[in-house]
Amino acid sequence: MLKTKLNPSLRSLAVASIAFAALAAAAPAVAQEEAAPALTVSGSVALVSDYRFRGVSQSDKGFAVQGGLTANHKSGLYAGFWASNLSGWGTFGGPNLELDLFGGYKLPVGAGTLDVGLTWYMYPGGAKITDFAEPYVKLSGTAGPVSLLAGVAYAPSQESLGNWSNTPFSVAGDKEDNLYVWGDAAAGIPNTPVTLKAHLGYSDGNPGLGPNGTSIAPTGQFFDWLLGVDVAVGPVVLGVAYVDTDINPNSAEYLRLQPNFSSTKDGSSIAGSKVLFSVSAAF
Repeated sequence: MLKTKLNPSLRSLAVASIAFAALAAAAPAVAQEEAAPALTVSGSVALVSDYRFRGVSQSDKGFAVQGGLTANHKSGLYAGFWASNLSGWGTFGGPNLELDLFGGYKLPVGAGTLDVGLTWYMYPGGAKITDFAEPYVKLSGTAGPVSLLAGVAYAPSQESLGNWSNTPFSVAGDKEDNLYVWGDAAAGIPNTPVTLKAHLGYSDGNPGLGPNGTSIAPTGQFFDWLLGVDVAVGPVVLGVAYVDTDINPNSAEYLRLQPNFSSTKDGSSIAGSKVLFSVSAAF
């Protein structure tokens, strides 16, 4: 057997390394208990007066119960789920449920955080060809007292996003993609439980309807926005917000979507302006 003799300096380094490892192994249990856990789980629950997805109601302009859990690893990896009941537009049968599965990786970039991940939108027990995948990139940070976030989500061509009906160019089996770009801002008012918030988004995708009568960009291109206020009352947050889109209910693109794109209650637009109320809690 070939043996290699360590020189004195390397031997000293090896002895020191072994001694350090032994000391670390013998560290008091209290110090280990005080170390931050490698994995943490957080969650949220909410009751909202209308579930708006990019400005468009998914609950027929009615109440929705929502909640989710996220597991975060100290490495920056995370995964979780979020769910909401549905009604009217966006309903695919079954339990009328949207279940979003997501995962990604967060890493520090300068003074901000870069978040790269993917969301899988599911409608369990509902019609086929409804689920779709959407990768995203988000960059967040602060500017003085204001928290800022910019995001881009791009769903590649999929049948669930296709243009299957109600337009002159519809084709069964068609696949379309979708781009969504948005920005969020929030600022707390000093010495108060009040936080002001704002959102602006732009959708560019399918101008028609998918195989089951819906689309995440129903008129092709449109803006959505939100202005709101949150008030923390202990562990509970009370919210009120004004939401709207620039979808024109008199446009040809909108009229081709009827009756799918109207409230089943009174025929009003589900993309029009509305004041939303919410009660939520994080844990």
